[in-house]
Amino acid sequence: MRIGIPRETKTLEGRVALVPAACADLVNRGHEVWIEKDAGVKSGFSDAEYTAVGVNIAPDAAALYEKGEMIVKVKEPIAGDLQHLRKDHLLFCYLHLAAEPELTRKLLDIGLTGIAFETVELDNGDLPLLAPMSIIAGRIATQIGTHLLHMPAGGKGLLLGGLPSTERGRVVVLGAGAAGGNSAQLAAAGGANVVVFEKRQDRMAQMMALGANVTALYPYAETVARELARADLVIGAVLVTGARAPHVVSREMVSGMQPGSVMVDISVDQGGCFETTRPTTYADPTYVVDDVTHFAVTNMPGAVPRTSSQAICAAILPFVSKLADGGWRDNQPLVRGINVEDCRLVHPALQDMNV
Repeated sequence: MRIGIPRETKTLEGRVALVPAACADLVNRGHEVWIEKDAGVKSGFSDAEYTAVGVNIAPDAAALYEKGEMIVKVKEPIAGDLQHLRKDHLLFCYLHLAAEPELTRKLLDIGLTGIAFETVELDNGDLPLLAPMSIIAGRIATQIGTHLLHMPAGGKGLLLGGLPSTERGRVVVLGAGAAGGNSAQLAAAGGANVVVFEKRQDRMAQMMALGANVTALYPYAETVARELARADLVIGAVLVTGARAPHVVSREMVSGMQPGSVMVDISVDQGGCFETTRPTTYADPTYVVDDVTHFAVTNMPGAVPRTSSQAICAAILPFVSKLADGGWRDNQPLVRGINVEDCRLVHPALQDMNV
């Protein structure tokens, strides 16, 4: 199969879907691999590293999409990408369609088969292609939130972990999956007092095991509101596979928070779990609602493209190989990952979309 790897076009997005070593494996399996010129540069991989393992370089996006039968990228296609996609393309990338009705309509009009990384689901419910980026986003959320609490960044001037003679900062994390769990872990390791809201008992136990400065609670609305009112940093990491994220935090809860507090919504890709969330980019990452700083960048792992590219590539390569080798419709995780095909919505979580 001819596999095409385009250069990512989202604002300040530096990731590349497949690193040279992965491309070498695909070439050795007999596939023809094409990559758009300089697609790997921001992740630290030169065109020469790709050509050295047998990858062909396409001079621009039009040539890349023309060559590719399967398009493997990181983020969802945007305007520049959509003009090149065809009905016969097999698209494999993050899509997050529940929060993107306009993109959904365009993909349906094209009629291609789109398999989303975030909905490739194992028999036990695990999401192996979402997990690595969730881990990175979770850690970035705590790092960025810590910085935004600094006075020059508009925060309340708080050192999150505290020190002798001062109070520790308070962090609230909504959700204890891969993203929320890593946010909580980093915040706890830094010395903050952390409250994690989660419905699953096993995940609550995992959070409590992080240390004596971590509390795990069920997300009753009254309890969430109470903890938000005294929080310094709130991190949203709520996920319903393939579906739009529910609003766990209302506008009223935000208005009850302390001025200079910070909210980071990792769930923004799926619409956000704060009522006050609106998508931002790394070019203009924050905005303020009721004196509370919001950070809602839709490609958080894009800030560390080398690390992120290595991590996502290791996760997706086995699935890319199955897709390229053919006969993949016997692979249930991939079948579950189909979002759109033949001008129709396929994934159950998208069936009620008004498109």
